[in-house]
Amino acid sequence: MTDKPASRMRLLQWLLAGALCLSASVQARSLPEFTELVKTNGPAVVNITTSHKQKAAPEAPPDSAPGYEEPFDELMKRFFGNPNGNGVPEDFGADARGSGFVLSADGYIITNHHVVDGADEILVKLNDRREFTAKLIGSDKRSDVALLKIEAMNLPTLKIGDSGTIEVGEWVLAIGSPFGFESSATSGIVSATGRNLPTDTYVPFIQTDVAINPGNSGGPLFNLDGEVVGVNSQIYSRSGGFMGVSFAIPINIVMDVVSQLKTKGKVSRGWIGVYIQEVDQNLAQSFGMTTPTGALVTQVVPEGPATNVMQLGDVIIELNGKPVANAGSLPAMVGTVAPGETVKLTVIRNRERKEVDLKIGELPGEEGAAQAEPEEASPDNPVGIEVLGMQLTPIDDTIREALGLAMGGVLVEKVSGDPAQRAGIAAGDVVTILDGKPVSSPEEVKKILSEIDKGKTIAVLVYREGAARFLAMKVE
Repeated sequence: MTDKPASRMRLLQWLLAGALCLSASVQARSLPEFTELVKTNGPAVVNITTSHKQKAAPEAPPDSAPGYEEPFDELMKRFFGNPNGNGVPEDFGADARGSGFVLSADGYIITNHHVVDGADEILVKLNDRREFTAKLIGSDKRSDVALLKIEAMNLPTLKIGDSGTIEVGEWVLAIGSPFGFESSATSGIVSATGRNLPTDTYVPFIQTDVAINPGNSGGPLFNLDGEVVGVNSQIYSRSGGFMGVSFAIPINIVMDVVSQLKTKGKVSRGWIGVYIQEVDQNLAQSFGMTTPTGALVTQVVPEGPATNVMQLGDVIIELNGKPVANAGSLPAMVGTVAPGETVKLTVIRNRERKEVDLKIGELPGEEGAAQAEPEEASPDNPVGIEVLGMQLTPIDDTIREALGLAMGGVLVEKVSGDPAQRAGIAAGDVVTILDGKPVSSPEEVKKILSEIDKGKTIAVLVYREGAARFLAMKVE
């Protein structure tokens, strides 16, 4: 006689074992296979060594775009691959190592600007162990892209993809020379797209969790079709080594830069001539917006492209119909537009949606990009007016000229309490616009505030240490 409970138990065990095998098989099939991709594309990835004399003190990182909110407290590490592993230049002739890849069979090679910056000699080692001294065709600091040329023919090349089709969660693979270990392959997924970093406002980076380390700089990032979709450039790290967050320059940006370097020897970018900042929830409320989005205009560069087109307090929410997610995304969007082209900007102005046409100018070079800081204001402490926790005094023409103000403005001599304190207003700030209205005297400020309903949140434009910034203040 058959033992039915035992038979049922064996049947359940078989079914469970079969299910586990099927699950393992499905899972195995869902994982990507990189073997052929590496075999096919590895020969076109090169190792780059540069020799140059470094200064004792490293250069300070370039300033953030005006108005850009610094999202990181940790150091953004670039990959110089120094012996001490900390990315700090040394005070003697040193070798810097990086990666690159062959763009064309006649010897054009792409790498990072920071890999070859200041190099006295650039040595390229191919996958077949041949070595060549490379000529620098051009280099662009703002995008961190450089184009090299070696005297060789019939070189293996890579297929260029479309970084615009990259999706979060997609598998990607990097090949490079971390710590000098040539032809090393690492894989991961795309963690985010369109990342804006404080020191690189003209590149919407691809963020990945691919293991990238010093020496990977300039190497290619592939999709599963074996197409180059990015160039590895930066890591986010407390130690200088990989911590799970890496950034690659989208290949669409790279190819545009390479084309300009090859034909003109330099890169031209679009520029609208405004200073911007982020829009938080309180500012969005003050501008009548339901969600905090777009880029808030805090200054218009005199005689720039935006003069007589943009106004202080405009919130740019679209460029040619494409949404501007935040202030950090606008420079990269504008930078891809050729100087001389006219774009349509959608802005929030006086709580209303408005479209304006603006002719794009050319972004000034590095040497002309810095803004001189005005002298510190030093009024003679005339008697002022105290309102909403601010003691306000007039400013004279000397201070106004130092701040670059055409007219108007009142000085915050002292902050004595709320609501100015909660809004972040500080002593020494110069208030120029209140709830969309320009002010030139403490009396005007008092009059404007008397006409605003209590409980309303308004936008206040202040100048502080040479920069303009909107703050949200609740009227009480």
